[in-house]
Amino acid sequence: MNWIHNRLCRSDWWKKTVERDLLPWALKDLDLGGHPLEIGPGPGLTTDVLRTRFPALTCLEIDPMHATALAGRLSGSNVTVEQGDAAAMPFTNDMFTGAMCFTMLHHMPSAELQDRLLSEAFRVIRPGAWLAGSDSRLSFRFRVLHINDTMVVCDPDKFGERLSSAGFSNVDVVLSERSFAFRGQKPA
Repeated sequence: MNWIHNRLCRSDWWKKTVERDLLPWALKDLDLGGHPLEIGPGPGLTTDVLRTRFPALTCLEIDPMHATALAGRLSGSNVTVEQGDAAAMPFTNDMFTGAMCFTMLHHMPSAELQDRLLSEAFRVIRPGAWLAGSDSRLSFRFRVLHINDTMVVCDPDKFGERLSSAGFSNVDVVLSERSFAFRGQKPA
């Protein structure tokens, strides 16, 4: 992430947005079990909220600095942080009771890697479990925020098909003005 984006993702404004708007919207009426996976937590503002909702939470973060900082900050808590690539997850099949990723897919350098993340999430969650998340929609503000930063925007109109192609059923994609939320279930 570039400097501006990194600063925003650590801000009090973003923390309040995550807690008050983003997570309630994306996770509404969804049971993710007792030990879900959070993919791509970055600095961990989503993790701070999520860890209060589950007995155990595992986070997978590709950036070594973010992973180390988050692991250190949450040492001794109910959160385990692993450093690794979401397109090649270091976890066994059917390990987690659910999975989540919030506003991070557009940071993957290609649509193919995004699809590999979806397939990997499908692999590591248990039958009947859900993948849920959100990402941003393209706008002028979004482009400015990502100057000199990775930005591969997902088309929300085609994202349901991508979830289905990864194996998910009961797929749902919901749009808001600036973002979209999605969910899909691994068949039981």
